[in-house]
Amino acid sequence: MKISTLRNKVNGRKIPIWTIIFWLVVWHLASLMIGHDILLVSPVTVIKCLGVLIFQTEFWKSIMFSLIRIAGGFLSAVLLGVFFSALSHTFKFIDELISLPVAVIKSTPVASFIILALIWIPSRNLSVFISFLIVFPVIYTNVLTGIEKMDYKLIEMAKVFDMSFMKKFRYIYISQVMPYFRAACGVSLGMCWKAGIAAEIIGIPKGSIGEHLYNAKVYLNTPELFAWTVVIIFVSILFEKLFLFAIDMVNKMI
Repeated sequence: MKISTLRNKVNGRKIPIWTIIFWLVVWHLASLMIGHDILLVSPVTVIKCLGVLIFQTEFWKSIMFSLIRIAGGFLSAVLLGVFFSALSHTFKFIDELISLPVAVIKSTPVASFIILALIWIPSRNLSVFISFLIVFPVIYTNVLTGIEKMDYKLIEMAKVFDMSFMKKFRYIYISQVMPYFRAACGVSLGMCWKAGIAAEIIGIPKGSIGEHLYNAKVYLNTPELFAWTVVIIFVSILFEKLFLFAIDMVNKMI
């Protein structure tokens, strides 16, 4: 495959490989001009630092620590978001009841929630709660919008042909709501990683990615700071791709 045709989707847009190379070169030249690794480290140094980190057991344990908790918060938000959106569509008072906390969560800074949550939740589980809190409103509102915008003529037709509930759910409800659900997951996946890592940096749970970022900042270890940032980006994108791929596979099977 030619480099010009190779593409990588970032936030829903196709990014040519040559642009990534261009900005890496700009980054490298900027680091050479500044001449101080503490201020701006070169990509070559970051790669070397990563080459050292990947052979350390603690490196992989930290990735698993953060991955399990952030993914757990995300998946919990997905399940409960879908569940409550279906309830809100069926019972309007549920929608009225949930609308206020959803609006509050959307408008409140993440840092405020992190600091407040530290009063009640142990720091090692903080990222689970924060990831859940950030993802839930997105899933809930998108799925509810998808349900409300369904073509109810199809449902009436299904009643005329006496389709079973499972068939209606499979061929009508899921097919109509799935685009909204997938879009919500695509948006919230990146958000939950940002919020989860931010929670770890403030809470500093032992053995987390956030702890390593915090320590790198405190000791002015810029190469390690950049290296862990690259790891976060890579793991976040990989998790997003795998989850969206799983959704697409399930959608095709249905």
